[in-house]
Amino acid sequence: MNGKAGLYQPGADVGPGEILLVLTNCPDAGTAARLRRHLIESNLAACVNQLAPVNSTYRWQGAIEEAVEVPLLIKTSRKRYAELQDALRAAHPYQLPEIVAIPLTCGLPEYLAWVRQESEPVPKPAP
Repeated sequence: MNGKAGLYQPGADVGPGEILLVLTNCPDAGTAARLRRHLIESNLAACVNQLAPVNSTYRWQGAIEEAVEVPLLIKTSRKRYAELQDALRAAHPYQLPEIVAIPLTCGLPEYLAWVRQESEPVPKPAP
């Protein structure tokens, strides 16, 4: 975060575990880019990092598999996790995507407050 985006509200305390780091792996860079953009545009995450491809080895349906995957690190609030999980599951090409969340118990308070603020739903304008 370069400090130019977002409007952090000072004094917004964030409790331990209120912010989550969500991990998922994608089959290719195009899928990863599409998913990260969708999560940000939907305000389901404040920030999504697309990492360099990794080699994954896993057991699937009784066989040992190997694949090159593109990891995403997703920062969101616990409050938005269920919606984020549903959105990832619906848009992910894998039959059983890895979607795991790690609660953050500490971090720079201003950053954690920014994540919470930026993952809030956008209010719909009144008709």
